[in-house]
Amino acid sequence: MSDHPDDHDAHDDLGHPPTAADLAAFARPEYRDDGPDKVTGRTQYVGDRVMPGMLFAAHLESQVPHGLIRSVDTTAAKQIPGVRAVLTGADIEPIRFGRRLQDRPVLVADRVRFIGDRIAAVAADTLEIAEAAVAAIEVEIDELPPILDVQAAIQPDAEILHPDAETYAYIGGTRPAVSHPNVQGKLVRCRGAEDIETVFAGAERVFEHVFTTPRQHHGYIEPHAALVWIDEAEVVHVATTNKSPFALRGQMSKALGIPPARIDIQVGAIGGDFGGKGYSIDEYSCYLLARATGRPVKSVSRYADELAAMNVRHASRIRLRTAVDADGRLLAHEADVLLDGGAYASAKVLPHLVVSGGVGTLSAYRIPHVKIVARTIYTNTVPAGHMRAPGEVQALFAGESHLDAIARELGEDPFAFRLKNVVRDGEIGAAGEVYREVRGAEMLENLRTAIDWGRPRPAGRGVGIALGARHISGGAIGLRLHLHHDGRIELITGLVDQGGGQTTMLRRVFAQAASVDISRVSVTRLTTAAAPVDPGVGGSRVTHIASRVAVRLAEELRAWIDERLPRALPDAAPGVKLRDDGIVEPETGSVLLGFDELAARLVEPDSPVELSAEFAAVAHGPDDPGDFNFAAVGVEVEVDPETGVVSILDAVIVADVGTIFNPIAHAGQIDGGFAFGVGAALMEELIVEGGNVVGRSLGEVRLPTIRDVPVLRQVLMPTTIGPGAYGSKMAGELSNVPVAPAIANAVADALSDLDVTVNALPLSPDRVRTLIRNATLERSRT
Repeated sequence: MSDHPDDHDAHDDLGHPPTAADLAAFARPEYRDDGPDKVTGRTQYVGDRVMPGMLFAAHLESQVPHGLIRSVDTTAAKQIPGVRAVLTGADIEPIRFGRRLQDRPVLVADRVRFIGDRIAAVAADTLEIAEAAVAAIEVEIDELPPILDVQAAIQPDAEILHPDAETYAYIGGTRPAVSHPNVQGKLVRCRGAEDIETVFAGAERVFEHVFTTPRQHHGYIEPHAALVWIDEAEVVHVATTNKSPFALRGQMSKALGIPPARIDIQVGAIGGDFGGKGYSIDEYSCYLLARATGRPVKSVSRYADELAAMNVRHASRIRLRTAVDADGRLLAHEADVLLDGGAYASAKVLPHLVVSGGVGTLSAYRIPHVKIVARTIYTNTVPAGHMRAPGEVQALFAGESHLDAIARELGEDPFAFRLKNVVRDGEIGAAGEVYREVRGAEMLENLRTAIDWGRPRPAGRGVGIALGARHISGGAIGLRLHLHHDGRIELITGLVDQGGGQTTMLRRVFAQAASVDISRVSVTRLTTAAAPVDPGVGGSRVTHIASRVAVRLAEELRAWIDERLPRALPDAAPGVKLRDDGIVEPETGSVLLGFDELAARLVEPDSPVELSAEFAAVAHGPDDPGDFNFAAVGVEVEVDPETGVVSILDAVIVADVGTIFNPIAHAGQIDGGFAFGVGAALMEELIVEGGNVVGRSLGEVRLPTIRDVPVLRQVLMPTTIGPGAYGSKMAGELSNVPVAPAIANAVADALSDLDVTVNALPLSPDRVRTLIRNATLERSRT
C-alpha cells in the first residue's frame, strides 16, 4: 500500500545482489553532505531568503468553523502606509488548489469551512505592517452549525459542506463517485465470500471492537515558507519548502491556469518533513500578491498556523469485526474505517482520496474472507493529509490491539495466536497484499527471543507486541552527470533532500557502482526548469528508485569510458576496465591510468561530458508480488495505577532490511521512527474543541523528548531481495507504525487483572487513570 500515485515495483528488473566488496563499502559510516553547513548555521532555508524589493505576506483567517461571509471591508487596511496590496476572495476568480482534488480556495469568497480558512491576503513592506493591515480588515460572517464528527457528517440529513463540488478540478482523470456528498473518498478491499455475513454466521466466535485515534502534527522544525516572484518573461519563480517540486508545478499550473513551462520551482534545504511538506498553501496567495504588486512576496508560517491550518494526521474511528474457527484461525475480517479529512481533501494525492494505509488493519495475516471499507469524511475542522505512514498508524493500532484482545478472550498466547495466522509464503495478506518475500513469522520468532517473552514480570508490568508490513512504492526518476576535465563528477538531480540523507545515498551508490572515489562525486539540485524529472520524496520510494537510477547512470559512464579507452590507452591489453578509481589491468590489478588522467585525456578542458539515465519502476498488478518491509516491535512497560503514567522499560524492534547504504542514517531512521511511535502512543494529540485547535505550539501538543524515549534495541534481519539497487529496501516509515499497538498491548497486559482493552490513543495519564477507574467499576458490578 502506497500513498503515492506512481505505485510501482520493479519486480521484473531487480538490481543485482551486492558482492562482499559492495557490502564492505556501504558498511563504512557515511559522511553527510549537508552536515557541516547545518551544524555551523550556514544552511539557507526559504525563510532566510531576501530579495530586493521583497514584500511580506499575511493572511486574515476565519475564526468560526462554518459560516457564510456577508461582507469583507478592506478600506482601513489599504490606507495603512507600507501596504502594497490587499486581496479578498471577491477580488479574484474562484481559485482552488489541491494535490489531486482542487477543493480548497486560495481565498474564501462565500463559505468558510474551518477555523483557519483564509479570507484575505496582504502584501506589505514589513511583516508587522502586513499583520496590522490584516487586523484592520472587518469581516461579517453568518455562522452556521458546524459538523465536527465523522458519523454525523454522513447522516442522510447532514448539511452538505461542499454544495458546488461538481465544479472542482480533479488532476488525472475523473473523480470517483462517492456515496454521500460529505465523503471525500472511499477505498474498498474485498476478498473471499460475496456475502461475508454468512461466514460470520457460521463462525465459532465473533469479536468486535471500536478504536479511535486523534489528530497529530508532524512536528518538523522548519515551518512552511514560500517566496514567489515573476520575471520580465512572465515566468513565475517559486522558492518553496515543498518536497515534490515537479508535482507542485503541476498543481499550480492546474489551479492558476499557467503553463508548466512558465512555472519554475526551486527547493533548497528543508528542515524536516515527516509527510507534511508534500502539501503547500502559501505559494498560491504569494503568486497573486506578486502579480498584483509586481514585486517578490514571501510568506513564512508560524507554528500556530501550522497546527491550525496545515495537513495533520487524520483522526479516526475504526470498527473491526473478526470471526475465528474452533482452532483459533482467522476466518473473516470486516473493517469500517472512518478518517476525519477535515474541511478539504486537497492534501491527499491518491486518486481515491484516501490515505491507503487505512485499509491495513491486519495486512500481515492470512484471512480468507475480508471486507474493508475506508472513507475520508468532510468535517468543519483542520484539513488532514499525509503524515509518516499515513493511514497505517491508525489502522495497525486498531488491528493489532484487536488481535491481542481476541487472543486474550480465547486464552491463547499472543505470539502463538499470531504465528498461527501470520501470512506465509505463497499466501495473500488480508487487504490483498501479494508479498515477494514473506518475513512475518521469522520476525515474530526473533522478537519472542529478543523480548524474553516467557520471563515472569511483577505486578503492574506488561509486555506487548505488534507486527506490521509497509509497502515500498516507486515512480519515474531521471539523473544526469557532468564529467569534467579535472576528474570531477557532478550528479544533476531534481531529488529533494528533506533531511533523510538522499544526496549522500546518491553519491555512495553511484561511486560504488562506477568504481570511482566518492570524493570526486558531488550532487547539484536544479530547479524544475532544468532538472531531470523526479516524483518527489515520499511513499518510502526514494532509496528504491534513486539508487536504481544512480546505478544505471554509473553503467552509462562505464560504457562511455569503455568505448573511448583505445583513445586514452592505445597500447592497453584487452579486458582493462574502470576499477578502484582508475583503469586497472585485470590480471595483475596494477593501475594503468588514474581517473584524473583518464578524464583529462577524454574530456576537453572547458566542456564537460553530459550523460543521463532514467528509471521507472514497473507497475505491478493486483496479482503480482510487491515489495514490503516487515517490522515487529516488543515493549515492556510499567503502569502506575495511581498516576496513570506509563513507563517504557524495554523496547525491541526486529526490522526487515535490505542492503543499507547509509548505516548511521539508517539506524537514526529506525530510532527516530520509534520515537515518533512513542509520541503517538503516549502523548501527542492535536485537540480540537468546537472546531478550534486549542494547542497552538509544539509544546502544547507534547512531542516526545529524549527523556520520554527509552534505548531501542535493534535486531536487523538483512535480505538482498529488495527493489532498490543491491537489494536495498526502505527505512523511513518502517519503525513508527507498530509502536503504538505494541505499547497499548503492553498496557493491557500490565492491567490484565482488570481485563481491559485499550481502544483509544494517546495513553496519557488521564486516559489510563480513566481506563483503570472504569474497569474497576465494571469489575465491582460483576
